[in-house]
Amino acid sequence: MPQKSFTNGTSGPARRMESLLAHLARKERDRLRISRIDLDTSPEWADKFGIEDVPTLVLLKDKRPVERIEGRVSSPQIERMIAPHLASPATEPAAA
Repeated sequence: MPQKSFTNGTSGPARRMESLLAHLARKERDRLRISRIDLDTSPEWADKFGIEDVPTLVLLKDKRPVERIEGRVSSPQIERMIAPHLASPATEPAAA
């Protein structure tokens, strides 16, 4: 499931969130893909997703935005946002 992180090089809160997103990307690497979009170099994305504040996280499901968080947030807040949308890992059948 893709998640877009909208940022720019001059936003302190956006830079501070990078480590949170890097940790989340490693933790959920099989179920989540995080893309970082710098609005200084790609301003067209701000219009496409209605981004007015950085950082902004947009969760996409089936290529459509389903959740978003604007401003600096904590890792638990991000995890609560994505949890209902992540597919559960495949469970192996119990051995007989």
